[in-house]
Amino acid sequence: MYAIGIIAGMMAAVAYGMSTVLRALGARRVAVAEREAAENEGAPPPSTDPSAPPTMSSTVATLGDPAFILGTVMVVIGFAGGAIAARFLPLFLAQSIVSANLVVTALVATFMLNIRLHTRDWVAIWMVVLSLCLLGISSAPQAEDHAARSFHWILLAAAFVIGAIGLVGVYRFGKYAAFVGGFAGGLQFGVIAIAVRVLDGVAPFDPVQLLTDPAAWAIAVAGASGFYVQTVALQVGAVNGVTAVLVVGETAGPSIIGVLFLGDHAHPGLGWLAVAGFVGAVIGAILVAWYGSGDPDHFGEAPEEIGGWRRGRIDPPAAT
Repeated sequence: MYAIGIIAGMMAAVAYGMSTVLRALGARRVAVAEREAAENEGAPPPSTDPSAPPTMSSTVATLGDPAFILGTVMVVIGFAGGAIAARFLPLFLAQSIVSANLVVTALVATFMLNIRLHTRDWVAIWMVVLSLCLLGISSAPQAEDHAARSFHWILLAAAFVIGAIGLVGVYRFGKYAAFVGGFAGGLQFGVIAIAVRVLDGVAPFDPVQLLTDPAAWAIAVAGASGFYVQTVALQVGAVNGVTAVLVVGETAGPSIIGVLFLGDHAHPGLGWLAVAGFVGAVIGAILVAWYGSGDPDHFGEAPEEIGGWRRGRIDPPAAT
């Protein structure tokens, strides 16, 4: 079962990474189509100000884009793989493997979205990969999948609270909307992982017990709201930056909960290695978010980023 969990986690990482890029591609195509339609009609073009919230119509149009729909299918595949990993592995290992979708997103986006990676980005990405290897080496295979009923209700309440904060954030937080949406989406995906881990009625299968478990409803609430706020975040933010903060949310929360309440642990004597791997994975994801948190380039007009280690942009040449 331990090996199956590892394989399922890797499958989820690939599927989620592909999904993020495809959905970002859908958001880009809708933005371009809206601007072209406005130009043809002689109307003012939609705002490209990153602090301006997206319109509901643009979000609905994004949801109907073929690339976005394919990305949604990949989300379902990723969810299945992540659920299996969360059920069979310690959460700090399962979520860290799934968080490797950050690497998949960065690599696929280089040729699907024409996003350029610099030395600093590659160093941060490889920091995440090597940290995940440390986690894999140090984690013990035993995993507890039972929790008190009150714990299930807390998960449901958390899904509603985080969902509300995420929805307010993506429409009211201006230039921080992408950060808030990505992080809230990550926390919601973390709620899903925890809920899947403790879900009743799975083995042996009991549909009545399954449907009456608050954890099952937490999965539904967290899944719907997390998917939506991540979609809006991809409309207003850079894909690598949104994915990175999402990874931090979906990794850190479940990992801490798993250790504190569900008996997750490392091999005897390797606790320090697990801590080093976890901290390295989170710091690496934060660095990717920091370096990739520039304005979204939906129209191919953003000035080129400075290479090397500095974070910033090259100003366009002055008109002569």
